Amino acid sequence: MNKKALIILTMHAFVGWALCAATIGIAMGLTTKQNALFIHLTLAPIFFVVISLNYFKKYNHLTPLRTALVFVSFVIVVDFFLVGLLFLRSLEMFSSLLGTWIPFLLIFLSTYLSGLATNYRRARPV
Repeated sequence: MNKKALIILTMHAFVGWALCAATIGIAMGLTTKQNALFIHLTLAPIFFVVISLNYFKKYNHLTPLRTALVFVSFVIVVDFFLVGLLFLRSLEMFSSLLGTWIPFLLIFLSTYLSGLATNYRRARPV
């Protein structure tokens, strides 16, 4: 993978992470923590479906599995270092299934399945 492809992939992952961060930040200010987590849980996979479809239709540098691994790894690393260590100064967020682990799984699955669907449609004659 060349540098340009890596930048494109990383920017897509960053947009997804930023949308999730904005969602949780806004929701925490408007409602309870529990409701904010459910809103985030609902919107995170939707954000990543849209981002993944854009990525696979325009660029498609990696397989769906590798793209899903990159996207979820990016989110985990940024959440760990930026959110957990720098902003919150605690890794308590990683003890929450609803707050981190289920959204991570849904981000992976939504990206992977979007890639499979896009590649499947691309391979079929229209």
